[in-house]
Formats: sequence, structure tokens, C-alpha cells
Amino acid sequence: MQYTRNVEALKEGTVIDHIPAGQGLKILRLFQLVETGERVTVGLNLQSRHMGSKDVVKVENIALTEEQANELALFAPKATVNVISNFEVVKKHKLELPEEIEGVFACPNSNCISHKEPVKSFFYVRTVKNDTKMKCKYCEKVFTKDIVVEVR
Repeated sequence: MQYTRNVEALKEGTVIDHIPAGQGLKILRLFQLVETGERVTVGLNLQSRHMGSKDVVKVENIALTEEQANELALFAPKATVNVISNFEVVKKHKLELPEEIEGVFACPNSNCISHKEPVKSFFYVRTVKNDTKMKCKYCEKVFTKDIVVEVR
């Protein structure tokens, strides 16, 4: 079987590759990549030798920081995040699940004080038996990564 590239090269920006199939749109939404105003290219359910199928996200003129890349590890722990300059990879972020995430997700608990007070959301992250949990700093409720929602 022959593999071909399905997405054009990027001159400047960030490429998030090896996203589990079906997670690309969630990453776009949660990390507000479309709202940057820059051109975003998304490949969904692309063929992958290693994963079977995968999603890819390319964002022009935006270089994700290591902290931002690590927040992606919640949804795509084996993703690769490459910063591109002049068509060359100038930095590869090796993803590590962060211990804390601030200001990215709103607490799913509608009674949480973070919805009523002018504070950034804040979660402690931990993995127990290959299951990632997020504990809200304010209401102390524990949630799975699948029910967090984007910040309002």
C-alpha cells in the first residue's frame, strides 16, 4: 500500500499530527484554534501506518508553546506537535500530561463558584489506571476528560 500526503506543506505555524481519529474537531473547538483568525487546515480520518486512522491540524502563523502542547495531551497523548518556520520543523514538543490546567475548560458543575466569580477555571490532572481525571480546584468535584467543556 502506498501512502501519500493529503495536506499541503506549512510555511509558518504549528502542525499537530497523530491525533486519534475523531479528536481533531474537539481539539479545534476546545483550544479555540479557529478563533485565531489564521488559516487552519484539518484532516480527519486520514490513513496512518501506526494508528490505522488519525486526524491532523495545521495552524498557520501560530507557534504553540510547550504548555499549550501539553494541554493537548489530555485528548491526544501520543500526538506530535511541530513548530514550523520557513517550511522546516524548528521545534518538536514532546507531550507530557500537565499536573494542572488553568483557563482552558469550564467546570462542568453548574453550581461551581468558578461560574459566578471572575476567576480562571483550574483543574488538577491525574491518571489512575490509564484513566485521566480532572479535579476542580474550587468545587473539588472530579470529572473525566470527556465531559469538560470549553471556557465561555
